Amino acid sequence: MPIADPRAELAAMLRPAGGGLYVVSTGRAEQLAVQRQLYGVEDEAAIQAAFLGALDRVASAKAVILGVPSDVGAGFRRGASFGPQAIRSALLARETDLRGWLERNGVIDVGDVFVVPQLLDDEMLAPAQIAASRAALYTVNGVSPALAATLPVSPLSIERRALDCLYALNPKIIPIVLGGDHSVAWPVSAALAAHRTDRWGIVQPDAHTDLLAERLGIKYCFATWSYHANELLGRDGRLVQVGVRASRYGRAHWESSLGVRQFWADEIRRAPEAALDGVLAHLHALGVTSVYFSNDIDGTDDEWATATGTPEAGGLEPDWVMALVDRLGREIGFCAADCVEVAPPLGPTAAGTEKTVALAARYVRACLDRVVAR
Repeated sequence: MPIADPRAELAAMLRPAGGGLYVVSTGRAEQLAVQRQLYGVEDEAAIQAAFLGALDRVASAKAVILGVPSDVGAGFRRGASFGPQAIRSALLARETDLRGWLERNGVIDVGDVFVVPQLLDDEMLAPAQIAASRAALYTVNGVSPALAATLPVSPLSIERRALDCLYALNPKIIPIVLGGDHSVAWPVSAALAAHRTDRWGIVQPDAHTDLLAERLGIKYCFATWSYHANELLGRDGRLVQVGVRASRYGRAHWESSLGVRQFWADEIRRAPEAALDGVLAHLHALGVTSVYFSNDIDGTDDEWATATGTPEAGGLEPDWVMALVDRLGREIGFCAADCVEVAPPLGPTAAGTEKTVALAARYVRACLDRVVAR
């Protein structure tokens, strides 16, 4: 669908950073506290003004941060909807001048997709539900009926449309997405296929393959996004999965049937340097010129990442993931990155949650460092 005014659409579809979760009383104080820190202002009107001002700077930015606080596409253990707010809070805790660093380096936080927690993708909705949700999301918020009638209502569909708008404003933009469950990687993959003209690939740290064509009849969710992204790439080996260790089938099944390339966790743990070299050599051999780094926190060993839906033992060491980020960023470069499946409510202990969230912030900051350095 053509985009007449991408800035207006973004203003209608997104909310200030940290504001993508619908809260009325419970949780609102925490949400506002994060927003005040992120924007450096006190009242809600000033937060909204700062958010809109950030949208005005997209055209000159190197990268944008977009939160997608949706766990509607997850499994039976949910909580990743709190991931974006927690990761931003951890980034602020790591660096008191985070806002200044972002501004100096051309990184714009464009806010959050506003999530209706019963919806996932507009393909799954009846026209009557889309109309009702449009009325709730847009027309009551002062968006013109003509514009509201064209806008999506589900988190994955809003995310995709928002990415289209961002590319319309800045074709060279690099999105850094804070999830959310891993289904939020599908709109990124679809947008890259629509807007990138180079030979990009995907590197996916993950305990699981996410390579189902559908799950319980659902086309797009946390267990299927990789399958559909791999279809966009043509099953040509440009989807590289690292850290896999929880799969119904072995590596030979996935590589022979779907053309993916996998480095399983046990292989990496036995020979970490050789595996790192192998990932880069594979991408170079395929002529990959940029990478979407889609980082499921459960790819990391559960000693470090317990606050997630499906923590798994025997996974990747954080230093290995950091080395992977560094080499990918220096030798190839990122066209997009994310950190997903961080679910603060699911940590078995407060210390485990804090460790998981701090690690996610470390991963996100490392990707940002490589983007701005390049």
